Amino acid sequence: MSPAPTPHQNAAPPIAGVELGGTKMFVLRANGRDIVERVTIPTTTPDETLGAAAALLQRWHGDAPFAALGIGSFGPLRLDRAAHDFGHMLPTPKPGWTGADIYGALTANLPCPAAIDTDVNGAALAEARWGAGAESDIPSDCLCYITIGTGLGAGFALHGRPLHGAMHPEVGHILTRRAPGDSFAGACPFHGDCIEGLVAGPALAQRFGVPGDRIASDDPRWDDVAHDIAQMIGTILLTTAARQVLIGGGVGMGRTALLDRVRAQVVAQLAGYLPFVTTETVGSIVRPPALGDQAGPLGAVALALDALENVHPG
Repeated sequence: MSPAPTPHQNAAPPIAGVELGGTKMFVLRANGRDIVERVTIPTTTPDETLGAAAALLQRWHGDAPFAALGIGSFGPLRLDRAAHDFGHMLPTPKPGWTGADIYGALTANLPCPAAIDTDVNGAALAEARWGAGAESDIPSDCLCYITIGTGLGAGFALHGRPLHGAMHPEVGHILTRRAPGDSFAGACPFHGDCIEGLVAGPALAQRFGVPGDRIASDDPRWDDVAHDIAQMIGTILLTTAARQVLIGGGVGMGRTALLDRVRAQVVAQLAGYLPFVTTETVGSIVRPPALGDQAGPLGAVALALDALENVHPG
């Protein structure tokens, strides 16, 4: 008689995922990479938001046990499993969330393997495996996913795994060279005119005096925004040699005119130094995510599948 298959051998193991963003949280369950149910919870206080998600996960697990849980969260996060505050939120501009125990609150009383990473690292994994990295002729050995919305974060899939070191990448808080004549002071409470403080949603509202979605796409004020985003992308291409840089999030997606301006600025600013970045190739290098707004939820799925694989290596 053959032994019972371990969970990783199933074609579509039942799993659960959480994508925690600055304004809302998605709690989902899936069969393999196929999401079958998703619930939206507003991001308010840690106790309220994480408590609601934990109760839902425990109810789902009681009704139909899932094999693993993946958590993708806005950051910064402590991802060193040896640290006493593993899975906690580090100092963040999000009021009330510094020190929140994301991992502990969501995994309590769930007898299954779990993984936590930044939402953007998760999205990068999903895009490398099932999105832009899978549909393109460009190798997906180094892919960057950027979300520009309430904040700005960037994640990297490096040879199919998320990039970690002392922490995880914190691209949103790098300082870039300003556009000539741009006097906007920036909106980041930590660094002022870091890239998040220049181009994330709250920064655009301060820069323009109204939310960015109320500014016409041909308004010349977008030129400085495109310059700043291109500075960030150039820095990423020069320091990581990423094959693709995907721009997602509420500011990043749905603005074709802005993306075109960014691409032109990337080519101009690099000035021919990187031979693989040309007017002809930049459209396939700097592009929207192939998975669209599903990159984040599928990132949680990818993390759950990795957690399961780490328990039952194939």
